[in-house]
Amino acid sequence: MNTVSLIGAPTDVGASVRGAGMGPDALRVAGLAEALRANHVQVLDRGNLSGPPNPWAPAAGGIRHLPEVVAWNRAVFDSVANELSLGNVPLLMGGDHCLAIGSVSAVARHCRRLGRKLRVIWLDAHTDINTEAISPSGNIHGMPVACLLGHGPAELVGWSGEPAALAPADIEFIGIRSVDADEKQAIRALGLQVFDMRHIDEHGMRYTMTEVLQDLDPDTHLHVSFDLDCLDPMEAPGVGTGVRGGPTYREMQLCMEMIADSGRLASLDVVEINPALDVRNRTAELAVEFVQSLFGASTLAR
Repeated sequence: MNTVSLIGAPTDVGASVRGAGMGPDALRVAGLAEALRANHVQVLDRGNLSGPPNPWAPAAGGIRHLPEVVAWNRAVFDSVANELSLGNVPLLMGGDHCLAIGSVSAVARHCRRLGRKLRVIWLDAHTDINTEAISPSGNIHGMPVACLLGHGPAELVGWSGEPAALAPADIEFIGIRSVDADEKQAIRALGLQVFDMRHIDEHGMRYTMTEVLQDLDPDTHLHVSFDLDCLDPMEAPGVGTGVRGGPTYREMQLCMEMIADSGRLASLDVVEINPALDVRNRTAELAVEFVQSLFGASTLAR
């Protein structure tokens, strides 16, 4: 494993409630860097990016805070691209999930330049494929996948050098259990691969992850975008849009350990931790445990 670079993006500009901007420092307080180093991973903490404050304004044209979201994502894009050019593994600490527009776009451009395949695993309670035309709220943290597939506002698409950073076959969703009515139609129309909670309930996490990881090869760059609301809010209360019925602690640990076993992880988002809604930093501490597992921590040497 190359050096992991921690990149803080302290903003909730795309979110529905305030507080996710404190996520990067919550992860630091929970000991993220120390936990990775204890697992023999080299870590560089690049500090926090800067960007405009959250204006907390109503939606305009079906979308909230577009200029501010663009500015924050540009900062993320540039920082992630720089770390990839240095051969490092960027670990984006959000902040809300709109920031994945910048991070995944940078990874997609990097992969295209190197001629590598890109696979994104989207761990979330939501599919995040709303657009300004169908979003009930206008919050852009519900739109990043749409933007990455080339269906968002013009200001947020095409950053990878192609009209879309991802093709539908490049992304797989795990833990989904809250999808808006128009999103359901978009999922069907695009042919997206969604492993919702019913699939996990019926087949188990092991079988699900075997399906997700089965066609990865040594030329694949694996990016994991981990929204903490993927977990059940009984486990992780510090999120802005918690939905009951998510994966258990053990199911998520198995998910992370199987991703680590693939040996393909090359970049990571950890987003939507909201300390203002948390209990004694419990959600950030859980995130640190799961990130450790992503980077190879396990009960036994395997």
